[in-house]
Amino acid sequence: MSRYLARYMVSRYFSSASSRPLHVCIVGSGPAGFYTADKVLKAHEGAHVDIIDRLPTPFGLVRSGVAPDHPETKIAINQFSRVAQHERCSFIGNVKLGSDLSLSELRDLYHVVVLAYGAESDKDLGIPGESLSGIYSAREFVWWYNGHPDYSCLKPDLKTSDSAVILGQGNVALDVARILLRPTTELASTDIATHALSALKESSIRKVYLIGRRGPVQAALTAKELREVLGIKNLHIRIKQTDLSVTPADEEEMKTSRARKRIYELLSKAAAAAKTSKADPDQRELHFVFFRQPDQFLESDERKGHVSGVNLQKTILESVGTGKQIAVGTGEFEDLNCSMVLKAIGYKSVPVNGLPFDHKKGVVPNVKGRVVSHTSGDISQTEPGLYVCGWLKRGPVGIIATNLYCAEETVGSISEDIEEGVWKSSKAGSKGLMQLLEKRKVKKVEFSGWEKIDAKEKQMGIERNKPREKLVTWEDLLAAAAN
Repeated sequence: MSRYLARYMVSRYFSSASSRPLHVCIVGSGPAGFYTADKVLKAHEGAHVDIIDRLPTPFGLVRSGVAPDHPETKIAINQFSRVAQHERCSFIGNVKLGSDLSLSELRDLYHVVVLAYGAESDKDLGIPGESLSGIYSAREFVWWYNGHPDYSCLKPDLKTSDSAVILGQGNVALDVARILLRPTTELASTDIATHALSALKESSIRKVYLIGRRGPVQAALTAKELREVLGIKNLHIRIKQTDLSVTPADEEEMKTSRARKRIYELLSKAAAAAKTSKADPDQRELHFVFFRQPDQFLESDERKGHVSGVNLQKTILESVGTGKQIAVGTGEFEDLNCSMVLKAIGYKSVPVNGLPFDHKKGVVPNVKGRVVSHTSGDISQTEPGLYVCGWLKRGPVGIIATNLYCAEETVGSISEDIEEGVWKSSKAGSKGLMQLLEKRKVKKVEFSGWEKIDAKEKQMGIERNKPREKLVTWEDLLAAAAN
């Protein structure tokens, strides 16, 4: 029997007219979750998909992670909304895996469970002083200015000094630098949270330092993001000329990567332009600091328990293998004073009970999206009916569209397993989930509830000449959904 005929027969077996529909639950309503749902619905005409999320709002990092001055990136929400409105798909928010219900309970209710809840924690540096106040992860800061209900009460210190340090030089680091330095008159017409806009209007921050362990050739950012931050009005770019010197190894890297060469050229051009620019009393500064790594955080003498700076170790690059260079400490140190530090060193996924997890890599061990319980030699034992997609599957890398290909692979594995006849028993699916949530008095928010939140935010936005005015507390979100 051909693969196509087998897939057709299985799809008919799990058809909507059949007494045995295919029940699928996806945990996480970000891009990975919605792309997975879309592909499952298209591949299997008998599939019923439930997307659950701990938040009462869908769309994951498209809502809480994408910068407010990047509205074009949020257009994906339109596609995801069409998926949620599909007759065989349901969004169920305000349901937390691990407290409202367990993974084993979900697996009992559904033929297929796909975990796509991303990365909601952060990597640590593991250096002295990391617990001082005034030190935040970039994720926390991003969630704060994007109105995430978990961080709407964050109070980042924007007033004590004129300097902030960002550890990391990737796109997330550029995002937070841009929000700190962009004129608030430009941010006012975006969907930035009002509490964040108010704080930024009163901010004393005029200098932002982007710290990287390696050099400009190795900076882990994209040319598009770099061009945008370089184009901010009245922004003075500072880069030490010595940091722009390149070695034969750097030249080799640029030969094999046009993207790296372009980024180096943009940084060199910005540094040259800065030499001829006139001083402006309101001018803000963005310092690209290369060949430095944090050794410890410094505590303020005046404000006990608060950060007052970062002790940095100078680094040099050493070649390891073909075309790769790593940063190595030189034993020389210097201090950089600041009142706020943002760690943009990477997001981290967290496990739930009953889920195999690789704590070192921060991912669920998997083979093409199939969750692996254990490996013996070259043989991997997979968990029947349990899959992963997105950052939980591959780590916190890639752009929104990366999840499209990631979902395609995971759904391909699901389809192959269906063809093999892995599941033949009936499952309760949505009906069983609703009964369980009702029994536990969980105040679920369906997509119609989200539409009420959406309508209220947009109406409030019209009144303030913004795309939307986000509701930023759990209480307000749940009240709007229930209204």
